[in-house]
Amino acid sequence: MKVRPLQDRVVIKPLTAETKTASGIIIPDNAQEKPVEGQVIGVGNGRVLKDGSVVKPDVKVGDRVLYSKYAGNEIKIDGVDHLIMREEDILAIVD
Repeated sequence: MKVRPLQDRVVIKPLTAETKTASGIIIPDNAQEKPVEGQVIGVGNGRVLKDGSVVKPDVKVGDRVLYSKYAGNEIKIDGVDHLIMREEDILAIVD
């Protein structure tokens, strides 16, 4: 299935949460925090302003980003969990 986000929305594939601490302790599934980092899979054309002009998005496909913990809506694409959210919910691009 192919998903093309509209306007200023972005499709993100969350990176998997760590299952082990640095010291080797295994973290159970129910104690793991939601991931806040992911890879951009799809980007819309941009936000449309009141005058009709379009502001291009700052992120592009392939960028690793940090986003708000509870941002976006969860969707499944080919059985894999993804998030679709507005570009304003993205906090930073990871270099």
